[in-house]
Parts: sequence; C-alpha cells; structure tokens
Amino acid sequence: MRAAQQLRHAVFRSSDDATETSHHDRDAYDMRCTHVLIESVGTGELVATFRMMPLESGAEINSTYSAQFYSLEALKGYDRPIVEIGRFCIRSDQTDPDILRAAWAAIAAHVDKTGTELLIGCSSFKGIDESMYADAFAMLRERHLAPRRWWPRIKAPNVFKFAERLKLSPDRTKALRTMPPLLRSYLSMGGWVSDHAVIDRDLNTLHVFTGLEVRKIPPARRKALLSLAN
Repeated sequence: MRAAQQLRHAVFRSSDDATETSHHDRDAYDMRCTHVLIESVGTGELVATFRMMPLESGAEINSTYSAQFYSLEALKGYDRPIVEIGRFCIRSDQTDPDILRAAWAAIAAHVDKTGTELLIGCSSFKGIDESMYADAFAMLRERHLAPRRWWPRIKAPNVFKFAERLKLSPDRTKALRTMPPLLRSYLSMGGWVSDHAVIDRDLNTLHVFTGLEVRKIPPARRKALLSLAN
C-alpha cells in the first residue's frame, strides 16, 4: 500500500516524478480497494499501480470516488456487479507497452473471478489546459459519448463542457497520441465517456468519467485478455 501511494504521489503530485520520497497520495477509499502493483521482473522496481473497488450493483454508486465529481444517478438502477478502477498511473520514464497489458490482465482476471459486468472510473489527462487535448476531446465528443441511459451529469464546480464547446473535426492521430493510454484501451473495447471533463486542481488533471460494459467487449479481445490473465 505504501509503495503504491508513493508512486501515486510521484506521478500525480510531484514535479520531478521521483519515487524515492517520504510523501504519499492516500485517501479514505484506499482501505476499500484491492491494489494492483506492477513491477519490473529484472529490477523489482514498481512501474505502475491502480486500485479496484467492487460494488454489488449501481445501488452503491454514490459511495465511489467518481461520485464526488459526477452525478451518477442514472447508474443507480444497474443491477449487476461493478468495479471502479482508480488512481491508475505509470511512471513517466516507463514506455513498455507490456505494462498496460499486465494491468489489463489483472483487470480481466478480477472480472472473470467476480462476474463483474461494468467497469467505471475517471480517466485523467495530465494538466488542466484543455487546449492541449482539443483533438482528443473532439474525438470523444464525436465517437465515444455515453449511452443516454447511463449519462453522467455535471456535479463538480469546475468543468470543461467539451461536447458543447468543441466543434472541430478531430485529427485522429493527434487525438490518440495525446489521450491517456488507459482511456485508449477502454475506447478500443467499446468504452464511453461523460460529455464533460472535470478540472481537478488537486491532482492537476482533467478527467472524464469512463464506463466499459464487459458484455460489449469484442469476443476476440475478451478472449485475448483472459489468455493474458491466465
């Protein structure tokens, strides 16, 4: 837990991304979650971490981290198991794609074991300058907004209403390049997002609520994830 909190502090709160620090990023949700740590086989160094909070159904949706920032009343009637993925971070000096694959293997194993039907969470863009991500937000608006029945409503005091304000046609290459890796993975499997981004000055991020219905993951992709998990 301490190692995960140290890496989270380094990625989200430190200007130099150093992991050898006495500082920790912690909150009240940590004790309710399963924490995943991804380490380098060669060095044992922690290179990524995230946490998973299980919910029996949408009736518990207001107890999630995400519910601090989004009105999620539409998901209250979801009657199957949910997992909230949170605090996902990779050390900034790490670019090996196997890190993200290992993360998805852990998620797939958990989903398979628990019968989870919906993954949710906040996908974070680094920094709070929305102009850096204009193409990414335009692509989210054009192709990946949440189904109306699950629509996350505005709750946070500071938001960027990208679906309302952005009218440009996105450059797909630039959009994908500036999008968080975890969010790209969600979208490639049929994930969807809120129509606005929350401006989170505490963590110096812009984040969008993200959902992925497990049943809608393409069968070949789901099989590949379970193969990784095993």
